[in-house]
Amino acid sequence: MTEADLVDLFHSDPMAQPLTYPGRIPTTSGVLVDDAYLPLRLVEDAPAEDWQLGDETLHKFLARLECSPMSERHPVVAVGSNASPSQMRRKYVSQGFSPIIPMTLADVYGIAPGVSAHVNRWGYVPAVPVEAPGETSRLFVVWLDERELAALDVTEPNYWRRRLPADRHPVTLESGVRLPPCFVYVGKHGCLVDEGGAARRLTDQHTLIQVLLDESAELRRLCGSTAEEFISSVRDEALRDTIYQLFPAERRAQQQPELVGLPSI
Repeated sequence: MTEADLVDLFHSDPMAQPLTYPGRIPTTSGVLVDDAYLPLRLVEDAPAEDWQLGDETLHKFLARLECSPMSERHPVVAVGSNASPSQMRRKYVSQGFSPIIPMTLADVYGIAPGVSAHVNRWGYVPAVPVEAPGETSRLFVVWLDERELAALDVTEPNYWRRRLPADRHPVTLESGVRLPPCFVYVGKHGCLVDEGGAARRLTDQHTLIQVLLDESAELRRLCGSTAEEFISSVRDEALRDTIYQLFPAERRAQQQPELVGLPSI
């Protein structure tokens, strides 16, 4: 990534501009340090702590900043805006501290970013993990210490944190190293499905909302005919609740017992 690209990661966030959801996502692994994203250079066949950040390893970098080492951090697979440095920074700053979070690209088997069957209070329709047998998704894994993990839990009231079983959903760093079982935030409201009953996949927010509107006359009546009108309308909590009930009523939502039932520890 160029220096301009790194700065641009913090230009906006989905809470401020809902149609940008899931936010500006880096193209390389790195470390979120307050309002900066420092690129990591992977080392083949090596764990992330041995990857290079400038002229030192990630392990030495974290030690120099007196932060928790990688061995004491929890790997969390990010399927939505938790892969956006600006969104993550906003979540932590709102709770009174600045984050220092390694973010590593990894291949996640059997999981893909889908769409939650609810509208977030900020106006966007957020991501949710969905089962994707036989598929592999390139996603970010964020590495959180105990305090950071607890703080992120606070920002996820519509999700349960669950642990992905390594035999069913293995997670492999882009360096080729297999990770221990990772956490993922599983939706409490199920996922949206298409007209054929298959889980919808996450697209850019403007396209997603427009498709949802085009497929439902009732949703258009409630929220208007464009994504912009939708975003403006759903700031009303009562309307969001109505939409939440409309999705299953129109058979556009389904529950996810196979993910909800995963272990939480």
